[in-house]
Amino acid sequence: MAFVQNFPFFCIILSMFSAIISFVLNGRAAKYVHIAMVTSVLILSLATLSFVAGTGESYTFMMGHYPAPWGNEIRIGELEALMAVFFSLIMLLSVFGGMAHIDREVQNSKKNLFYILLDLLMASLLALIYTNDLFTAYVFIEINTISACGLIMIKKQGRTYVSAIRYMIMSLVGSGLFLIGLTLLYCITGHLLMSPAKEALAQIVAAHSYHVPLLVIIILITVGLGIKSGLYPFHTWIPDAYGYTTPASSAILSSLVSKGYIFLLIKIFYRVLDFNSIISSHMVNILFVFGLVGMIMGSVAAIKENNIRRMTAYSSVAQIGYIYMGIGLGTTAGMVAALFHVISHGAMKSLLFISISGLTEVSDGHSDFKSLKGAGFRNKIAGAAYTVGALSMIGMPLLTGFVSKYLFASAATTAQNKMLAAWIVLAVSTILNTVYFMRTVLTIYTPVSAEMRKPHGIMPSRIETAATFGMILLNVGLGVASQPVIKAIEAGLAMFG
Repeated sequence: MAFVQNFPFFCIILSMFSAIISFVLNGRAAKYVHIAMVTSVLILSLATLSFVAGTGESYTFMMGHYPAPWGNEIRIGELEALMAVFFSLIMLLSVFGGMAHIDREVQNSKKNLFYILLDLLMASLLALIYTNDLFTAYVFIEINTISACGLIMIKKQGRTYVSAIRYMIMSLVGSGLFLIGLTLLYCITGHLLMSPAKEALAQIVAAHSYHVPLLVIIILITVGLGIKSGLYPFHTWIPDAYGYTTPASSAILSSLVSKGYIFLLIKIFYRVLDFNSIISSHMVNILFVFGLVGMIMGSVAAIKENNIRRMTAYSSVAQIGYIYMGIGLGTTAGMVAALFHVISHGAMKSLLFISISGLTEVSDGHSDFKSLKGAGFRNKIAGAAYTVGALSMIGMPLLTGFVSKYLFASAATTAQNKMLAAWIVLAVSTILNTVYFMRTVLTIYTPVSAEMRKPHGIMPSRIETAATFGMILLNVGLGVASQPVIKAIEAGLAMFG
């Protein structure tokens, strides 16, 4: 085994140990440990991606001395390595982009806890990406949930407590359904490792037995992870969870947490339940419908909002709908579009939430549209960043959002019976996106008096500015050089089976 093949395991363990070490450190030291950890994970993930892309084959890493079906293992392919690179990059940029807010908004006694939660969140996301064991996936789902809940309530304000409780209740419902589905799956297959479970299910399907239990398993796992990822109508926790916590937390929660659950669901579809079984169960049709409805209703709710944070949070409901619509097409092209949008939406939404913090900071901390008039003049960098993010969400060419919408429209042609519905909702959703995002852009660039052009608040630090530029470049880079990413997704998806 080449030494580089150990890197994914090192990444998970490094993230976990960073959290343990930070317990005995102060906030400043914990911050440096976290940054060093995420940077190391990014470098190791890039090396892993290069190795897997070079070999063209996936591989498994067995932990301990016990092989399948008793042992625990992780599986590494091109798609897993790509997601690890993306997750660590967004985590790093989001922390840098919101660092000054962390220092101001989080109590000194809680700063090390904040970075501990980020360390655990990174570990859980990496585990969800790489794990080949279903029960391990459940364990890290719970670690992910607890970490995310802590990040929501870290500001210790009344609204964040309510948001955290709502998030926890919805997440526990989703986790419970997933666990029940997992238990039933173990009962009929006797396996928790993904590959042996898939082989056992193939024999069950061939024998035409356990038809109803298998359908129940598909429903429970899909609904459970759908709730946790914010699929409409299970989205009610999103506006408060994303809208009232620190900018770094909002960026990370909206960009990464729900995507980890979606990636796990796709992995289970392909590597456990078999995607052909998902299609024959008509679950893809249900996801397609809920995705389309979410695309419209999320945008309608965003239009009604007068708070830029909650408006942007509601737009995530619509964007999650895009991903599930792509999965619901039931084709390889639709899945490629959905996976690219996982990356694309993460890049866009992290940029939007970080730039929003810059706009509200120079508006006396207010996030309503009336207070934000002229904010683009008061903080030119944040104004430009928000404009780039908004244009990308609308689907402006040369930006990553355009590539996503093109891939969805193109993928719809491969699903003839769903093509017209997908195209119509894509067009309507794009119009609605234009309404609320361009309204916001026009608001922040509304002509104001010379006195109102002066910042009345705190200007961003250099490190926040650098991170914002990095996010802008990421959005542009994914828009003008998307082919390598798309090819990596296609190659990784081919390895999934």
